[in-house]
Amino acid sequence: MFIGREKELTALNDLYNSGKFEFVVLYGRRRVGKTELIKHFIDDKNAIYFTGVESNAKQNLENLSTSILEYVSGIDDTETSFVSFQAALDTVFKLSLNKRVVLAIDEYPYVARVSKSFASTIQMLIDKYKDNSKLMLILCGSSMSYMEDHVLAYKAPLYGRKTAQIKLLPFSFEETCRYFKNFSSEDKALAYGIMGGTPQYLLQMNDKKSIEENIKNTFFNPLSSLYEEPTNLLKQEVREPAIYSAVITTIATGSSRMSEISSKIGEDTNKCSTYIKSLLTLGIVQKEMPYGEKASKKTIYSIDDNMFRFWYRFVPDNASMIARGAANIVYKRIEPYLSDYMGKVFEEICKQYLWKLLISGKSPVEFTSLGRWWGNDPVHKCQAEIDIMGAQDKGTALFAECKWTNEKIDLSVLETLVERSNLFSYKKKHFFLFSKAGFTKGCADKAKELGNVSLVTYKEIINSIN
Repeated sequence: MFIGREKELTALNDLYNSGKFEFVVLYGRRRVGKTELIKHFIDDKNAIYFTGVESNAKQNLENLSTSILEYVSGIDDTETSFVSFQAALDTVFKLSLNKRVVLAIDEYPYVARVSKSFASTIQMLIDKYKDNSKLMLILCGSSMSYMEDHVLAYKAPLYGRKTAQIKLLPFSFEETCRYFKNFSSEDKALAYGIMGGTPQYLLQMNDKKSIEENIKNTFFNPLSSLYEEPTNLLKQEVREPAIYSAVITTIATGSSRMSEISSKIGEDTNKCSTYIKSLLTLGIVQKEMPYGEKASKKTIYSIDDNMFRFWYRFVPDNASMIARGAANIVYKRIEPYLSDYMGKVFEEICKQYLWKLLISGKSPVEFTSLGRWWGNDPVHKCQAEIDIMGAQDKGTALFAECKWTNEKIDLSVLETLVERSNLFSYKKKHFFLFSKAGFTKGCADKAKELGNVSLVTYKEIINSIN
């Protein structure tokens, strides 16, 4: 079942329909659905699909040759393989002189690493044929750093040749909900909080079973493909997976500043910074500064991928019990912490809701970005936080608070948010309160009195999706 990716498919089809030479770089982290997107796109088109393998150049050339010769049925060639990558690719470019052809090279880094001239060969053939060619070339890769450094970077041989690039990201909460027709509204949020928006992980969930059963069958089951997924993925992406795993563990368990992280893993800050930079590129970790501050000593780091965040928060500490089949006991241990864990997830869901309001022209504030704010409250002489902020200009901003609890939000939460907004000099303000359980009468009455407050329940967010 293929779900979502309407924007990417529209972009690819528009490029295909241009009729001229197109070169698309498609990249994104593993398991995000790049291959499925390509296969869905080329399903009804004249296309040659080839996947690079972790082998030598000879094996990859033979596989590419097979893909081309299978497409060109009836070609008069007694050989089972072209003599070189240049000969193979040249054949495809010549085929595209008279008709639209798609050549999709999946896992491009596997080929380019073992054939050092592969990129230069593609460059040479593009320059030779692009004016007359009807080829649509797609280079796809899961190694984010390789694609950015060796395909998209200024010094890369292929720099300046692409006509489009698509960085495929995990699904949004709205897209994720499409997978789960049978989950309750609350369970959809929990599923997103546990798995994130990565399609391959979402496929591990069974929406005909409870969230508890799903967690026990995946994360707390040594036979599950997800049980060792984070460590296996790190082994594929980085040279020192054990150290990277230690960095993620440190962040997942509460250390957020560079000094704290480097101290916990026993590495100096320069080396720790290199590890974190790679994790940022992979989309596993995110860097945050208080909203409105571009360079700040308050910079913190958190886990950006929900599946990694859940796994590192709950699996390692319970690994011995999981290995002995005590999934029921482990779940009882982690269940009291799920509501607190979902707080950050709910904030992200609310941000996505606000972006949807903006794009649909329904937002009371036309913000340019959203973020969290934290800092000193000089009035009360304490540290203060605001879950979400977004400014339209120097005079207009929105402030939001998000609560994932079974208790209704009361008046004090609204009063605190209004008070904290006074730490800023915006003249025009709009306030959002997001609640899982709703609002007390006192809170609702005050919101109506103020006139610049939007009270949004989780049910309303779900209804805006359905």
